[in-house]
Amino acid sequence: QVQLVESGGGLVQAGDSLRLSCAASGRTFYTMGWFRQAPGKEREVVAVISWSGGRTDYADSVKGRFAISRDNAKNTVYLQMNKLKPEDTAVYYCAAAILYQLGPTSYDYWGQGTQVTVSS
Repeated sequence: QVQLVESGGGLVQAGDSLRLSCAASGRTFYTMGWFRQAPGKEREVVAVISWSGGRTDYADSVKGRFAISRDNAKNTVYLQMNKLKPEDTAVYYCAAAILYQLGPTSYDYWGQGTQVTVSS
C-alpha cells in the first residue's frame, strides 16, 4: 500500500511560481505522476517521473514551465511550476503506478489533491 499527501497549492497571480510536494508512505518502488483536473474537464497528465528519476514526460501545455523531480530518500515528489497561467487552474493530484505510463487510469494510488488557482 502507498499513501500520498499533496501540499503546496494556493492562489497566485499569472507569471508566479509554486512548488507542489507529494509525500509518500509505504512502498515507494513506483513511477510517480502529477495530474490535474479543472472543473468540467477530465483528469489529465501533467508530468511523470520514473523511479530512478532518469525518465520524465510532460504534457505539451506545461513543457518548459514545469519540472518534476523526486527525492527517494525523503519519499517525496515535487512539481515546480513556473510562469503559471490562468489555464493552469485545477486540482492537482499526485499518483503512483507500478509501471511507467502516462494515462491516469493506469495509476494505482492517488492523493487527495491540492487546489491551484491562478488569477489573471
